[in-house]
Amino acid sequence: MPLDLAFDDPASDVLLDPAAGVRRSVLPGGVRLLTQTDRSVRSATVGLWLPVGSRDERPEHAGSTHVLEHLLFKGTSRRSALDIAAAFDEVGGDSNAVTAKEHTLYYGRVRSADLPMAVDVLTDMITSSLLEEEALATEREVILEELAMAEDDPQDVGYETFLADVLGPDTPIGRPVGGTAETVTALGIEQVRTHFREHYRPENLVVTAVGDLDHHELAAWITQGLRRGGWDLAEGALPRRRPRQDAALAGGPALGAGEVAALAPHRLDRPAEQNHIYLGGTGISAVDEDRHALSVLMSVLGGGMSSRLFQNIREQRGLAYSVYSFSAGYRDAGLFGLYAACRPARTAQVVELLAAELATMGERGVDEDEMRRALGQITGSFALGLEDTSSRMGRLGTIELVHGRYSGVDETLARIGRVTAAEVQELAARLSASFSTRVDVGPAA
Repeated sequence: MPLDLAFDDPASDVLLDPAAGVRRSVLPGGVRLLTQTDRSVRSATVGLWLPVGSRDERPEHAGSTHVLEHLLFKGTSRRSALDIAAAFDEVGGDSNAVTAKEHTLYYGRVRSADLPMAVDVLTDMITSSLLEEEALATEREVILEELAMAEDDPQDVGYETFLADVLGPDTPIGRPVGGTAETVTALGIEQVRTHFREHYRPENLVVTAVGDLDHHELAAWITQGLRRGGWDLAEGALPRRRPRQDAALAGGPALGAGEVAALAPHRLDRPAEQNHIYLGGTGISAVDEDRHALSVLMSVLGGGMSSRLFQNIREQRGLAYSVYSFSAGYRDAGLFGLYAACRPARTAQVVELLAAELATMGERGVDEDEMRRALGQITGSFALGLEDTSSRMGRLGTIELVHGRYSGVDETLARIGRVTAAEVQELAARLSASFSTRVDVGPAA
């Protein structure tokens, strides 16, 4: 049975999965530590997670989480920006960070012998960054270039526009993770510092690590690093868990598949040879019980070369080179989408075929061969994806921050394997009735 992680004992030290070597502790200050010891490798990946993302920003501070992530690499009271970069380069390791809608992650991958260094650098960054005005002025320009690069990519701009239209462009979860050029330009250093003080606290911190490591040694290094950075790690403090309210999604009215052809697109004119089509609507959350059925549905519909969209639109009709389905899930919201890129004159036909394929699945279901291929694809890719320490580190972070319940790999694979064709058909019918949004990026007609 999955182990519930929602209730924390400040003195807890639990071996969650003895066979896999997964252990969880609550450290002083309410810091949560989850590790998986794997002596078959000679490396380790460690990640420091903060449950703060773009949805936690005030509208006028949009992009501040991403800006803060950049600034934490620009120097601390003990290290310059070059020192931070060189620390990992000189041992052949790597370090980076990710800002998402619901979390920020700082991570490093090194030889196991260099793990104390990685922990020292990462804890120094999240506790003692200088956050200087001069660094913000320089890094702002870098981020503006990053935003401009995404704006030049029709797939990037199409996907971000689609997410905003489905989730609501004026809702916290619908705003772009990186903010806009206007909000980033207007952002001041005091706003970034306020964001840092509010969220970068021990009770929010989750540390996950996988590889050739000892859980209790790592706990000591983390505690030492955070205290050196000035964090008050009170004994007996509990982790902070922030329940999310249901998102007020602001997508358009739901349409059946038969009405999709008449759906007016959100059109973004770009000089290009193809029209990039995004079509879909609201889906299910990351914690919904139907999430495993959704994985199977997405595989059958548009998850590979044997999928329905690929076979019908590309192989049989030759209408597109790239065509697939996708989904995104958050704690309290989700979406689904279908994508294709084609020459502009073919757009109307492709849109009809995209919607019709999902509708047909909802009406007629899926056959045994499709279920077998989909389950094989999902379980195989899931297992192969966990062969490296970084992906397993990410899985532990997702378990703690999103699900709050631990389940082992074998248990998760077994749950996916129990998905039935009837569950997939029922979910396909629901999604087919909830089309609301179409985004086209390409040349004007």
